Amino acid sequence: MAIDSGRIEAAVAELLAAIGDDPQREGLQQTPRRVAAAYHELFAGIGQDPASALAARSDFPDSAERAGEVVVLRGIEFRSMCEHHLLPFFGTAHVAYLPAARFAGLGALARAVEIAAARPQLQERLTEDIADALQDGLGARGALVVLEAAHGCVSARGPRQESARTVTLAARGELADPVRRAEALTLMGVSA
Repeated sequence: MAIDSGRIEAAVAELLAAIGDDPQREGLQQTPRRVAAAYHELFAGIGQDPASALAARSDFPDSAERAGEVVVLRGIEFRSMCEHHLLPFFGTAHVAYLPAARFAGLGALARAVEIAAARPQLQERLTEDIADALQDGLGARGALVVLEAAHGCVSARGPRQESARTVTLAARGELADPVRRAEALTLMGVSA
């Protein structure tokens, strides 16, 4: 489903009026257009499969002998939108997978995180979606994802805890084994 800029602009103008401001006052006149443009970027992942970013992978015919050990990419910055309040959450993703017959370019791993993050959701679901993309998109023997994020709904409203961070973890396949998971978490620089 395509993003409908006209409907977003009308809704934002109505929202501004509903909070008691004048959408036609100087400073707010272009806000509905700006919000619509921002939403195109912030919600670009709706309807996309993050595993599609892993399509440009490398297949190795002798992979059973050369599959190797865990591949870790840590410190992937992401931003997403909480579906409860439509406020942003920002953080860092650490991803790991145990290759089987396919390897992904490191940029493809970051792109999969970006696609998965660009939709309204919960951090818990985002973590699961990235792990599923690694497992399914690469046919990996195992996948592990750790996200750490600060949520606008916690820092800007309600409890107003600006330093609070939420950490979520999802493990698949061989990396769900406690020993293998601990090894990958150590490589990620994460303690859990």
